Amino acid sequence: MRILVADDHDLVRETIAAFLIGEDIDEVRCVATLDEAITATEESGSFDLVLLDYHMPGMRGLEGLARMKTVNAGQPVAILSGTASRDVADTALKAGAQGFIPKTLGARSLLTAARFMAAGEIFAPFDFMNQADECDGVSLSPRERAVLRGICEAKSNKEIARDCDLQEVTVKLHVKTLSRKLGARNRTHAAMIARDRGLA
Repeated sequence: MRILVADDHDLVRETIAAFLIGEDIDEVRCVATLDEAITATEESGSFDLVLLDYHMPGMRGLEGLARMKTVNAGQPVAILSGTASRDVADTALKAGAQGFIPKTLGARSLLTAARFMAAGEIFAPFDFMNQADECDGVSLSPRERAVLRGICEAKSNKEIARDCDLQEVTVKLHVKTLSRKLGARNRTHAAMIARDRGLA
């Protein structure tokens, strides 16, 4: 089985690729944009499964899904996302995605889902599809936005404190508060949400 993972976050891409190592998987190829995914498919032939990040460069919503399905000669193409809503997942599935994969899915579940989709089955996590959609109306103070920008730039609390002329303990408090407002589980998730919603 050959799988293509397209995601513009290096760490996320590498983590997903590591999760997908299995006895029946011969190749996991990684790229950072939709155009790179299309080029890789045109050069090496269709993949048994393509995983596309919903928010990466070139996607333009679900236009990228349609393009990739055409280039991949009808082979399964699924959507990956760290922050997309249930409505987006529903729309993706109705548009022909083989599945919808939250980036929070565990290693074993992701590997099982990949095999499932490559076999032609539709995959969407039951818990995710049945949850209430989050409200995008997040109100962050200017200081919280500054701290969030620092998080998105992968700066430590100490570096953010220096840049914003704050005490490190104050930065920690802001991180905790803005994470709660965003519904983020950790700093990485907060950065993903911020990027996807254009908050920082």
